[in-house]
Amino acid sequence: MTIRRSSRVLLGALLLLVAWPGLAFSGDETSHMKRRQQGILTGMPFMANITARTFVDDAGRKLYVAKPPTRVVSLAPSITEMLFALGLDEEIVGVTEFCNYPAAALKKPKLGYARPSLESLVALRPDLIVAPQEFLRADTIAKLDELKIPVFLLEAKSVEDILIQIQSLGKMFNRTSRSDAVTGSMRARMAEVTRRIAASPRKRVLYVLNSHPLITVGPGSYIHQMIGLAGGINIAADSGSAYPKLSLETVLQEDPEVLIFPVGSMESIPKNEQQEWNRWGNLSAVRDGRLRDVSSDALNRPGPRVVEGLEHLARAIHPDAYLSDTTSQRQ
Repeated sequence: MTIRRSSRVLLGALLLLVAWPGLAFSGDETSHMKRRQQGILTGMPFMANITARTFVDDAGRKLYVAKPPTRVVSLAPSITEMLFALGLDEEIVGVTEFCNYPAAALKKPKLGYARPSLESLVALRPDLIVAPQEFLRADTIAKLDELKIPVFLLEAKSVEDILIQIQSLGKMFNRTSRSDAVTGSMRARMAEVTRRIAASPRKRVLYVLNSHPLITVGPGSYIHQMIGLAGGINIAADSGSAYPKLSLETVLQEDPEVLIFPVGSMESIPKNEQQEWNRWGNLSAVRDGRLRDVSSDALNRPGPRVVEGLEHLARAIHPDAYLSDTTSQRQ
């Protein structure tokens, strides 16, 4: 009697598993099904485990990670910085040629950025690839899926997205205490910026991402949000694109009070291009001498150092809020 009752329970559970559409998962469904069946047959709480170890990337793709990856490839400088911030020095087996921070990243095997070689990727034998959604091609992802190499795609449209990504990677690699510390420090520094500029009037800002043609940041980009957090008003706030092209007529009409130029080791607006703006003496920013450099390595990379970029941005827009620091350094 006990054996027949157990058989009916087992049969009912298997039928429920097959029939219930809410139990569908993306990825290798055959492999997942075998694990689910094993969980039922052995009495192990598999569904509870898969909930804890299933991650959804910024492309909406589900990824089941049974255990922390031990060989990870990063395909963006910002991702590399996240992984190093989590203390994953030994697990990182490949980075892009633009990954130059921290210094340990320079010693890792190098891959292409926008068009990484599939052969080079496979040769590194990764059990996880973390990549920016906008640069990894669909055909490359499809081939990696065929080869059973998991890919986790990231895209930051806000500062909160960056914090969530760091937390997700922390959970994936069982480094939650480290990710909590990193994001906690970031939030504290952001709060300090807010405190500093609280009494300062907001200023109209143009962020020059590229000079020819003139490209800036708009809604849908995290730098647009950063301008607001730093006490600025983005003159491209009404554009319908994350990275809109602006005409000079629009700039003259919006009359920015501060011009921001990212400058760094990999991405920079050269001094001669910055100086071209001096011909427009009727612009408030030019008239008042508010052409400012910020660190592109910190601000243009949506990773842990983005708070450093926020601080640079706040200093550029509201230098008066940081006068006490300058005075104390001189003394």
